[in-house]
Amino acid sequence: MASTAGSLAARADELASRREPFVHATVVRAQHPTSAHAGDTALVLPSGEIHGFVGGNCVEESVREYSRQVLATQEPLLLRVLPGEPSRTAEEGAVEVTNPCLSGGAIEIFLQPRIPAPRVVVVGTTPVAQALETLGSGVGLEVELTDGESADPRGDDAALIVASHGKAEERALEAALRAGVPYVALVASRTRGAAVLESLDVDDALRRRVFTPAGLQLGGVVAYLGGRVLGQYDPFGGPEGDGRLLLQGPELRLPPKMAIAVALAFHELATNAVKYGALSVPEGRVDPEGHPLVQPVVDDARDELPLRGDGGSHCRPSML
Repeated sequence: MASTAGSLAARADELASRREPFVHATVVRAQHPTSAHAGDTALVLPSGEIHGFVGGNCVEESVREYSRQVLATQEPLLLRVLPGEPSRTAEEGAVEVTNPCLSGGAIEIFLQPRIPAPRVVVVGTTPVAQALETLGSGVGLEVELTDGESADPRGDDAALIVASHGKAEERALEAALRAGVPYVALVASRTRGAAVLESLDVDDALRRRVFTPAGLQLGGVVAYLGGRVLGQYDPFGGPEGDGRLLLQGPELRLPPKMAIAVALAFHELATNAVKYGALSVPEGRVDPEGHPLVQPVVDDARDELPLRGDGGSHCRPSML
C-alpha cells in the first residue's frame, strides 16, 4: 500500500511539474459491501484516465463524469454513490448518484481539483522584476523570473512582462506575441517603449498588443476610466480587439485612489471572466446589457457596474 501511495504521489508531482490539471479523488467513507475502502485514492486526468483505485467500473464512470465537472468549475465536490435505480440529486458542494451496478454498499468520494496556478513570465533581474516576482507569488501566481534569451512563453501563460532595462527585450516580446500570451507588457518610458515596439519583427496588429509603459498610469491628479483603466482590456474589446468585451459609457475622471479601487475591481471581474466565464471560450462576450459601463446612481451616491457574460460555461449576471 505504501508503494502504491508513493507512486501516486510521484505521479501527482510529475503532473504538477508539467502544469497539467488533474483531480485527486479520495474515498472518505465506504459502507460495505464495497470494493474500495476509506482512504483509497486515485488521480483522474482530463482524458478520464484513472491512476489508482476508488471503486469498481460503475463507480469509476461516475468519478470520471464528475471529475470533468470539477476540472471545469475548479471547485471541489463530494460524490456520493448509492445503490438503487439511476438518479442523481445535486446540492451545493455535493452530488448524490444512485447506481444499479453496486452490490448493495455505498461510497463517498471527495474530488479535489488540482489546477496549475496562472503562470507569469517576468524577464529581467532588475528591482522592478524582483518586486513583480514577490507581488505575484503573494497573490497565488506562478512567477518565473528569467532573462530575455532564455524566456520560453507559452500560449497558456497569463502574462509576460519585460523589465530588463534594455537587455534582450525584443526576443522575449516577439516570442510572447507569437505564442498568443494574452497580456504582454514592457517596463520602459514612452519614448524608449515606442522605439522598442518599432524594432519588433512582428506585424502591426501584434505590435499594438504590447502595453508600454506597463501597468496603469495613476500618478497624476486624475485617471481616465476609459483610456487608462479599461484600456488594459483592449485585446478583448478595444479598437483593435475581437469585440468580445463591449465597452461603453462616459469618460469619467477619477482621483488616483478611486482609480486604483476601480482598476482592482475590473481586474477581478476580468480574471473571473477569462478563467471561468464568458471570456474563457472563443465565442463568449461580456456586455454591459445596453447600459453605460459605469452608471452613476445619484440617490444613494454609488456607482453600479451592470455586467452580463454570455457564452461561458458558468456565466451569471454580476453586480458590483
